[in-house]
Amino acid sequence: MAEVDVLNIKGERISQVELPNEIYNLEINQGLLHEIIRMQLAKRRSGTASTKGRSVVSGSRRKLYRQKGTGRARSGDIKSPLRKGGGIIFGPLPRSYEFQLPKKVKRLGLKMALSSKYKNNELLVINGFLLQEIKTKHLANILKGFNITKALIISDEKDDNLKLSARNIEG
Repeated sequence: MAEVDVLNIKGERISQVELPNEIYNLEINQGLLHEIIRMQLAKRRSGTASTKGRSVVSGSRRKLYRQKGTGRARSGDIKSPLRKGGGIIFGPLPRSYEFQLPKKVKRLGLKMALSSKYKNNELLVINGFLLQEIKTKHLANILKGFNITKALIISDEKDDNLKLSARNIEG
């Protein structure tokens, strides 16, 4: 069984808690974690790059000059991609970069991430993290006491004071 110390807000050890092996003692698959991170980053991409093709560029469909007799090359309308101000050939269009992984793979990835945090001693269990008032400064001081710069805080019950105190802290 995986065991971790339970600390109070001051950083003093109160007790120990046993964590389930099926979550916190897994073999870490780097390739699977990489795929999950790739999926999450791809979902965040905006995909708004866009260009105008020759059908969208404003301009007349009229032939610029006659086909024969000028000594110049054959030419169509002013929206031709070969002309300045014309449409773009095969330019980017808005699209979604998002892709999905199976639910079981996502769950396994979360378990592996938690297992990795446990094995690297980056997992803290803090007892009595309830805040009496909404104060970002108070929460920042608590996190600074634990030497935490970036954290995921999980609470067993809804705590609006914690949520509102943490929302302006970077990371």
